[in-house]
Amino acid sequence: MQAPPSATIHSVWNLAKATFLIGGFALPLGGVLWWLGGLSVGALGLAIGLIAGATLLVLGDRIVLGMLEAEELPPDNVPGLTQMVYRLAEAMGVRVNELYLIEDDHPRTFALGGPRHTAVVVTTGFLAMASMDELEGLLAHELAHARHRDTLMQTSVVVIAATILELARFGGPLRKAMLYFLGPLAGSIVQLFISPNREFAADLVADLACATPNVVVTGLERLDRASELVTFSANPATEPLYTLDPFDDDGLAGWFSTHPPLADRLLRLGKRAAVPSESATASDTQPPSP
Repeated sequence: MQAPPSATIHSVWNLAKATFLIGGFALPLGGVLWWLGGLSVGALGLAIGLIAGATLLVLGDRIVLGMLEAEELPPDNVPGLTQMVYRLAEAMGVRVNELYLIEDDHPRTFALGGPRHTAVVVTTGFLAMASMDELEGLLAHELAHARHRDTLMQTSVVVIAATILELARFGGPLRKAMLYFLGPLAGSIVQLFISPNREFAADLVADLACATPNVVVTGLERLDRASELVTFSANPATEPLYTLDPFDDDGLAGWFSTHPPLADRLLRLGKRAAVPSESATASDTQPPSP
């Protein structure tokens, strides 16, 4: 296991984008209200916008957990997983406070929060899909996002974009027409604030943090194959949360695609050593049941 590179540049950049996100939300609101009601009303609108933006950054993870129906996972239910997550978190300088489970056969995992307060979310399909080594590589990838504060932007932008899409529900017979307008609008916000390069950086940090060489590569490949076996349906605005893009890029979901192709990620990541043997023992290849 090697010490991962410094996360300072990534963290500062994400904090800058978060500041811009809050300002981009508050300034237009203040400007419109100033035009409508004068300086005092505009100042009130600006204050409301700043408070709303800051609240989104602080409570966005709770909103996402509720939106995806994640339930807190007691550590005693999955001791092997818990020990792995806390060991990785310590090595990567991340503080994991909570584990959550989504009852869903589709394999996926993601992290919320920041380096000082991280929540790790897994699905039942994720726990059942691979060996513990491969799960370690994928979990390390998600903790790297928390270390870089990618999760700060991902969570906030997902909440905003998902809320915009949900507005189409009020369109009644015009719902589809509203989606043609709201979808590109929400997708543009996602594309503006979420960079595909975050995935390359998280892959590298995860690869260095894992004791077993090459588990990020094999984990990504396993996740890609396992995802194809299970149907998946969700709000496409949640795409930035996941390790791999679980959506088809056709139609509305294409506006929210922020992940580089898996082949490019594997090429950049490379291989530190030989792939672990497929002849692992049964005890090593079966993760704990939730």
